[in-house]
Amino acid sequence: MRLNDPADVVRAGSVSHLWLQFVVTNGLSKQLCLRMFPQLSRISHIRELDLGIAEGKDVKSSNSSWETLKRDHNVYASLLQAIETSSSCPSDCIDYEVSASSTDDYPVSVWNTLVPTDRNQNQPSYWSSIGDSDPNAPETLIYKLKADLCVITEINIQPLEGRAKMFDFD
Repeated sequence: MRLNDPADVVRAGSVSHLWLQFVVTNGLSKQLCLRMFPQLSRISHIRELDLGIAEGKDVKSSNSSWETLKRDHNVYASLLQAIETSSSCPSDCIDYEVSASSTDDYPVSVWNTLVPTDRNQNQPSYWSSIGDSDPNAPETLIYKLKADLCVITEINIQPLEGRAKMFDFD
């Protein structure tokens, strides 16, 4: 059996309880999702926020195993539907910048992280942070995404190549 369309998987599971069990037990929605979008194979866990299912929950009984398989089926089927019906551009999911943990040189802002070149309007295009005395303190950049569902598989970071005389190393 070869199901190449998410609607086919849903229809197959709708035929009867036995067919639903076949679709869920064999992970057909997950298989189709990973065949159509191989980059999703790196998903490490699934969590349904509205149900409060804990990450890494142990599956000890056959009932909980069935519930886990059914949850995975529902999640992958929903993911397929969301991706297929999404109207946003798959290569650029950022709508606009929201904030940064800090900025050390106004007018340099997090907006500059959205400019793909080193210069914008004849000015250097970069974002830099005040930083923290704790080297393990994280930096955060927050963006508004274009869609409710975005699958991010790659983030490109380009370091600024500044001249040494621009910086004070005292």
